[in-house]
Amino acid sequence: MENEFLHSILKDVSAQSLSIADAMKKLAGLPFEDLGFAHIDHHRSLRKGYPEVIFCQNKTPEQVVSITRNIMAHGETVFGTRASKETLDMLKKKISGIEIMRSGRCFWKKSKHWRKKDQVKGTILIASAGTADLPVVEEAKCTVEILGHPCGVMNDVGVAGIHRLFSHKKEIQDASVIIVIAGMEGALPSVVAGLVSCPVIAVPTSVGYGSHLGGLVPLFAMLNSCASGLTVVNIDNGFGAGYAAVMMNGR
Repeated sequence: MENEFLHSILKDVSAQSLSIADAMKKLAGLPFEDLGFAHIDHHRSLRKGYPEVIFCQNKTPEQVVSITRNIMAHGETVFGTRASKETLDMLKKKISGIEIMRSGRCFWKKSKHWRKKDQVKGTILIASAGTADLPVVEEAKCTVEILGHPCGVMNDVGVAGIHRLFSHKKEIQDASVIIVIAGMEGALPSVVAGLVSCPVIAVPTSVGYGSHLGGLVPLFAMLNSCASGLTVVNIDNGFGAGYAAVMMNGR
């Protein structure tokens, strides 16, 4: 777990292998560190169980690199979303061992403390209506996996060919949480939520023709679903869906 960084400091102090002065230096950046353009929240892993995630949109590549290095210096896993091509290129050049997912606009570098969660209910399943929804799928998948949970994916199983969904009956029934991603009219989450007893999280995407209104039509459709218990996140918010699914799966 990520707060093993703090545990290791306390253990070293207790074992007298680390002086109090040196421990204070290691903890100097807590609970947050001021970089001038950003306040890095190093206590988030204590409060939430997971470290801060970098939202890269509208940040310069240089700012993202600086934030990434700061998080790494505190022994935490780095995970960033909504990174531009320029940002991903600079990260790849400046930081050794960084991993990137260009289609999902994500990057990450796992700390030495990272590991899969030992106690989870089961697998989180992601279902997408169409191939055009893949960038949101990749963001959700990266989020789930970086936070340490198992994840399965079913792509292109939308209602235009509903038999494609039904061919995955076992995966659907075995899932502990299902994230359903759809654009156009946004019908797929209602269908899935009507089939299962596990939590279902709907993600509307900005994929569709003009009257689709950039994702508002599937958003409203999902909010007005007649399938009981359907949870809805914002348009294209694969990260939010993945994070919520992890919190449900870990309870």
